Amino acid sequence: MELVRRRALKSSRYAALATLVVLALIWGYSWVPLKLGVAHSSPFVFAALRTLPGSLLMLLLMASLRQPLKPKAIGLTALLGLLQTSGFLGFTMGALVSGGAGRTSILANTWQFWILLMAWPILRERLQGLQWLSVVLALSGLILIIEPWRLHGVTSSLLALSGAVCFAAGSIVAKIIRRRHEVDNLSLTTWQTFFGSLVLVVLAVTTGGDAPDWSGTFVWSFLFAMLVTTCLGSFIWLYLLRELPAGIAGLGTMGTPVVGVLSSWVQLGETPTVLEVAGMLIILAGLAILFRAGLSGPVPQRRSKAHGRSRPARRSG
Repeated sequence: MELVRRRALKSSRYAALATLVVLALIWGYSWVPLKLGVAHSSPFVFAALRTLPGSLLMLLLMASLRQPLKPKAIGLTALLGLLQTSGFLGFTMGALVSGGAGRTSILANTWQFWILLMAWPILRERLQGLQWLSVVLALSGLILIIEPWRLHGVTSSLLALSGAVCFAAGSIVAKIIRRRHEVDNLSLTTWQTFFGSLVLVVLAVTTGGDAPDWSGTFVWSFLFAMLVTTCLGSFIWLYLLRELPAGIAGLGTMGTPVVGVLSSWVQLGETPTVLEVAGMLIILAGLAILFRAGLSGPVPQRRSKAHGRSRPARRSG
């Protein structure tokens, strides 16, 4: 039985790490349609359009599956939505107005490092051994890509970094919700998106954003952002936070800015510099080390509410 359990846990870990790759591809490429979207709409209007209808669709899906519609931990779920939907999308959509898709994707994805800083004191999740080497490599790669010694596009950069901090804080809140409550992944994704979208709707109305230009390009950008980036991406991310430590899940998506830069280069003509290419290669090396460490590391422990002791995290197939 013990051998079977170990094999099942290892298979689950492989599945989670493979899902990280899928999420990096989704979130990385999404910066292209997002950049195209804000060219045809004000940032808050576009952010509201991609979240509110998506959350309503997920509510209909929950109803069709006969899942309980009442949200659990309403206060924490609303806080999660405020940070990970309102804050992240509001700031990053603003950054895309004047900043390039590739550079914005890089700065917005510094949340992996913010989540490490937050997870250590709050969640007691520490990286060990080779995982720290992956952190150093990833940070070095980001420094080369960001080029902090060249202060240009400050406003756009600060907006993207603010979005990164919001997303990291939201991920910590999601972990806290998981530890305190038994919540369904679809329910948590739906309600945090819904609560966050309400704030974006208010911002869209109060800032007087212009109505979008419903061209073919905008419709495609809107549908991709709503269905793939927001609905599917959020669902996958919250699943990964259940299956993996927050730090590992965060670092595992370090490939996102690499995909973002390459996609914006091919589709938008944003040619990366030599330093950006070097940084991407270093990040990929860090990712390879992280995957090796993730497969050989200890199984994350979840605390039992009933008995107050640690037990292996429950995993889904």
